[in-house]
Amino acid sequence: MKIKVLTLFPHFYDSFLDTSIIKRAVGKGIVDFSAVDIRSFTKDKYGRVDSAPVGGGAGLIEQLQPLVDCLKASKGPNAHVVFFTPRGHTYKEEDAVRFAKMDELILVCGHYEGVDERFLSYVDEELSIGDYILTGGEIPAMAVADSVIRLLPGAIASESLEDESFTNGLLEYPQYAEPYEYDGMKIPDILYSGNHEAIRKWRKKEAFRITRERRPDLYAQYPFTKADKKLIRELDEGVEEPDWLKKALQKGHKFIKKD
Repeated sequence: MKIKVLTLFPHFYDSFLDTSIIKRAVGKGIVDFSAVDIRSFTKDKYGRVDSAPVGGGAGLIEQLQPLVDCLKASKGPNAHVVFFTPRGHTYKEEDAVRFAKMDELILVCGHYEGVDERFLSYVDEELSIGDYILTGGEIPAMAVADSVIRLLPGAIASESLEDESFTNGLLEYPQYAEPYEYDGMKIPDILYSGNHEAIRKWRKKEAFRITRERRPDLYAQYPFTKADKKLIRELDEGVEEPDWLKKALQKGHKFIKKD
């Protein structure tokens, strides 16, 4: 897959490309990532890419010519062009999944007070990463690129993607790492039981609890099964140790670590 970011600040992505999963994905040829300097396409003899808004107003507006020429020079035949703007729809995990299936993704970063409105006729999609204002599109483009690259086959282990937040419509269950106890806080004993089915149920129940508390909108849309509804009843009734959990702990007590 190819990902190109059109930006006035291409060096913004130097550390991004030299870090962790992204670096490995680029090194393995899983993704071809590049940051293209919009300024290098301006025909202004002073190198300017912006001017005051026609009709008056605050700030500076990115001019059409450098943007369009940069896009035309960068765009392949199957490219999907995204522009970051508060007007766009809010980015979600399903968008990342959709983008990860594309051959080429072009992410255009606006800056200053905005871009010439006519540039929008050259893009395929307008996108926002939230209801707040940033100084430019570089951070949104980095966030989108990161979320897409990690979904590409071979970028990370496939099992690492299975139970993540938003992947199955829920927020993720709690995760722990050794030691068993720290500062008076303990890892739930069920995770040491060795009973994979009981652990799965406990994690599912915790995902329901957390999602209901923090993202009721996601919780309301989840397609609960009969088994799921039993776990929900346990939550509603405040049952902390249902029979299935007690049995798993009794049979798996030898797996429990106390140090």
